[in-house]
Amino acid sequence: MRRLLRPLLASTALLALAACAPAPIYKVAPNAVAAVPFEVARAPERYANGSVIWGGRVVSVNNLADRSEIEVLAYPLDSSQRPKVGDTGNGRFIAVMHGFVEPMAYPNGALITVAGKLNGSRAGKVGEADYVFPLVAVDQAHAWTAEEMQAGRNNVHFGVGVGVGIH
Repeated sequence: MRRLLRPLLASTALLALAACAPAPIYKVAPNAVAAVPFEVARAPERYANGSVIWGGRVVSVNNLADRSEIEVLAYPLDSSQRPKVGDTGNGRFIAVMHGFVEPMAYPNGALITVAGKLNGSRAGKVGEADYVFPLVAVDQAHAWTAEEMQAGRNNVHFGVGVGVGIH
């Protein structure tokens, strides 16, 4: 009986934890591109007009006459399409949005997820280094709050170590 009970309890616990995670915010399109920004930057023509759901950290917002461009340092997304900031970056991309975007809605350092279509690339610079930025024509964008980033995360942590707190 115990042999059967342990796997059942473990499975139930895993399902309960998985059920706490928020659902993805955007539906994945049938022509979704699985490549990450640095891969698309190498051969943008190969991925032309493909749909993407990418996210990361806002580097800057540039408002132009008819559109706004948000430079994003890309990160992999979790199952809820939230950027996994502890992971390695996936390159950079420019999210192109119609009209004016309030920079305070997308401040530098904010975490965002966008859904849209790849629309070419543009040569630019990151510091002094030459860089190719994939361009994403954004259909939908979401700036994540701190509360949303923590929602559904496991707050139980295991580890061994010594900590010092100064108050």
